[in-house]
Amino acid sequence: MVCVFQQHVPNSNIVETNTLYKGDRYTTESHRETLKVNGWDFCPVDIMDENGTVMLPVRNGKHFQEISMGKNIVNYDSMIVLTHFKGHAMGGYGGSMKNIAIGCADGRIGKSMVHGVSFDNQPADWGRWPSKGRLMENMAESAKAVIDYFGKHIVFINVLRRMSVDCDCAGLSAAEPTIPDIGILVSTDLLAIDQASIDLVYAQPNNQDLVERIESRHGLHQLTAMRDLKMGNPQYELISID
Repeated sequence: MVCVFQQHVPNSNIVETNTLYKGDRYTTESHRETLKVNGWDFCPVDIMDENGTVMLPVRNGKHFQEISMGKNIVNYDSMIVLTHFKGHAMGGYGGSMKNIAIGCADGRIGKSMVHGVSFDNQPADWGRWPSKGRLMENMAESAKAVIDYFGKHIVFINVLRRMSVDCDCAGLSAAEPTIPDIGILVSTDLLAIDQASIDLVYAQPNNQDLVERIESRHGLHQLTAMRDLKMGNPQYELISID
């Protein structure tokens, strides 16, 4: 699906950054090998922190005045944020906001800032990492730096299919989805699309697993943090294009 979609976007790249945790995307070299293994070599892939970092301002931030991003983000004048909406072990859920907040932050400095840990002294137990309200606010401020940089030249697509309680980064160990597929949402408003995605999940039958994951991690505070930073409108209209 992504391959076909990308062919309709002239002069486009997939953009990535390396991870904070040690794994198959921790270094640029291993990251590129992982991309090949998983079939993401059908177009150019820019690992934006391959050649360093850049600080982008966070306007009206409570925790940050600026955030470290992959250096190559400034080479682009627009961004399409394509997100698989699902649960997440730390964020409660991963929507468009989390995608750009973590996905554009570089793997050493920026992701350490967002997660509130020292790169050189990461607690081995994920349960000891800062989480809940503070993590959601940090993510919102990182995402705000991205949307302020691109202005009106950014659009968001949330794919609400095969929504596990676990992030895609869990790989084959991710729990199987327990709620029905919903569809695909598109918006130019970051808060609206994540709010609508949450509302649609909450309206589904048999949603207990995903709702419990969201609420146990204080995931709904992502929406509150975006509202406080005026990152969009929580009021929306669903327009079907069936």
